Amino acid sequence: MTDERDPLEWTLKSERPEPAGYLKVRCRTYTQPSGKDSDWDILEGPRTVAVVAFTEDGQGILVRQFRPGPAKVLAELPGGIVGPGEDVVDAAVRELLEETGYQAGTAEVVMQTFLAMYATHVRHAVLARDCRKVAEPTLDAEEFVEPVTLPQEEYVAHLLGGQYTDADMGLAGLVAAGLLKQTG
Repeated sequence: MTDERDPLEWTLKSERPEPAGYLKVRCRTYTQPSGKDSDWDILEGPRTVAVVAFTEDGQGILVRQFRPGPAKVLAELPGGIVGPGEDVVDAAVRELLEETGYQAGTAEVVMQTFLAMYATHVRHAVLARDCRKVAEPTLDAEEFVEPVTLPQEEYVAHLLGGQYTDADMGLAGLVAAGLLKQTG
């Protein structure tokens, strides 16, 4: 029997209830209009960017990587943290190049949103077109990714299938690219 384990998959060693420090959770107490106090856990994090990227010949660019929340390897949108003072488009272009080796021909912010109603950080969707392979990925010490390209139809089907962690960002990019049509 051969080992079917994905080479990008991580092995769970342990789990504990306290955070590791990547994100901060704070408890906010609000007084509601009724006068009752209500406690809320609030997730704090940096600005992030996710890139819906297409090559010059129209293929979609993804990165296969392990995601600790779902605990499996997913084909994800390239992206990451927007540095302090960094322009969102510059961060998107940088992350795309670092993770995939592709240089964007054009890039534009097509959406921004909060992660959730209990989070403070803003996420940005960027549409990158006419991307060219110009280098090999240059990954951080904790990044283990495999860049992949898919024909446009398969890429759209993947993003519509929701088996990745930035589905709202993916949908925003597809709408901005004109690849989703309103029906009815």
